[in-house]
Amino acid sequence: MITLEEFKKKQLDKCRLIGLDLGSKRIGVSICDEKQLIATPFKTIKRSTAKEVINELRTIIEENDIKGIIIGNPLNMDGTSGSSAQSVKDTSENIEKSINLPVCLWDERLSTVGAFNLSSQLDINVSKREKKIDENAATFILQGAIDFLSN
Repeated sequence: MITLEEFKKKQLDKCRLIGLDLGSKRIGVSICDEKQLIATPFKTIKRSTAKEVINELRTIIEENDIKGIIIGNPLNMDGTSGSSAQSVKDTSENIEKSINLPVCLWDERLSTVGAFNLSSQLDINVSKREKKIDENAATFILQGAIDFLSN
């Protein structure tokens, strides 16, 4: 895996990126536009076998001309890595080995809380918010990364 600074050096000006929120049961997926201005929720993948997840990600990547992957890194609030961060790192390494694209981890602390709070400001009922929370968290992660890349 590479740092976001290295990721920025490898990226073309106009390419789409995918953002992933790797949960234990579901994976939130978001995609940004070619200009890397806006991240939008795409879908939620139910976690199954690693092979099935990789195949579904490959399909999304091919169909949407994706050139890079941003994965949320669930660091502890003090910035240290815990068991969740290690699990994400292991899964990210598997994705990187299986899909030939640059992969970068992005600090996702509070992304789920941020996504939930944002959707509450949009006056969306709680059950709908909970159904979309994973892809909204992925959007929050990807938006943070593309905002960083643009500066």
